[in-house]
Amino acid sequence: MISIYPLAGIPEIAHGTDLSAEILAGCDRAGLQLHDEDIVVVTHKVVSKAEGRTAQVLTDADYRDVISAEATDIIRRRGDLVITRTRHGFICANAAVDRSNTPEGVAVLLPVDPDSSAHGIRRALERSTGARLGVLITDTFGRAWRRGQTDVAIGISGVVAVLDLRGTTDSEGRELMATEVAVADELAAAADLVMGKATAIPVAVVRGAGLLGEGRVRDLVRDPQEDLFL
Repeated sequence: MISIYPLAGIPEIAHGTDLSAEILAGCDRAGLQLHDEDIVVVTHKVVSKAEGRTAQVLTDADYRDVISAEATDIIRRRGDLVITRTRHGFICANAAVDRSNTPEGVAVLLPVDPDSSAHGIRRALERSTGARLGVLITDTFGRAWRRGQTDVAIGISGVVAVLDLRGTTDSEGRELMATEVAVADELAAAADLVMGKATAIPVAVVRGAGLLGEGRVRDLVRDPQEDLFL
């Protein structure tokens, strides 16, 4: 059985904040001790703030300039909306430059290397607890052909990214030819059910998933040569 625990009360994060210490303090407030196989899910915004990945955006022109600097490719434009590819390979709106839940005139950017950020948090938590853990860093993305947004994994350490079921059989004995399950994204979306922008809860712990492994976020990024729509 999978259980998801929100960690409330984590304060506003500033450049240089020790996120692992804040996560452990959040566990203490929740009466929660990290166990082997737990997966700690952290929204990218607190990671980016701790790493100083913010920009001053006093005007809409500033905002557009930051988007241009963060994007490696412009996929589509429609009015003020820009669909971009980031240096990480993510295709998302406005290069994921985010002005929500930030002080006036400040935008939050993606971490430079989200996998490395996740690994640093994981190692610090494991040193403090002695538990074998996984860490996901998440962001909210829209989806082609679907309304609404959902959280996805943008940084991974110690967690399987894609569960490849090709070559196995379904319940009727038929061989599965194309089934790859984006389990890291599923965990990110599930954790967001207890987190979210309006609740100011940037961290959750997923227990019971049984998905520790050696995934990387690049496992989830489709090669442009395989994309039928770009």
